[in-house]
Amino acid sequence: MFHFLLILKGILTFPLTHFMKNTLLLIITLLCIQQLHAQNSPSFQFKFDHVALSVKDVNRSAEFYMNILHLNEITNRSKIAGIRWFAVGEGKELHLISVIKEPVTTNKAIHLGLMTNNFEALVAHLDASKIPYSDWPGLPHTITTRADGIKQLYFQDPDGYWIEVNNVK
Repeated sequence: MFHFLLILKGILTFPLTHFMKNTLLLIITLLCIQQLHAQNSPSFQFKFDHVALSVKDVNRSAEFYMNILHLNEITNRSKIAGIRWFAVGEGKELHLISVIKEPVTTNKAIHLGLMTNNFEALVAHLDASKIPYSDWPGLPHTITTRADGIKQLYFQDPDGYWIEVNNVK
């Protein structure tokens, strides 16, 4: 804050119009307030940890994520029956939870987004596993190519959750 006051003192010694001085004073005051607010507000610095999906049959869903997406199951540190955890990569996790029985409805805009460097192999694997997929508008067995050249496709897990896989590098 002391630095702002020195800057203000220096600016006010220049031959400026009354309007320009008031404008500069207002700008510097706002900067000081912002600086004070930033010092008093904690920075949470969030990092993405996991996504949890409510599923009807945790074992059926677990088989899907292991066999179709080749996710590795990890220790369920909650130790609650009916919950299974999977590694998604880079320390991120997918938690499948079957202990809550309320129905969940979703649409394609709510989806799990994954990326792979082996997109063509994934498409062949989905075809071989008879997993239907579509582009964003929903045209079956079609891949979306975005304006930036990224390919993406969408399919659903056994509980109807949408999964997007793309080839972002």
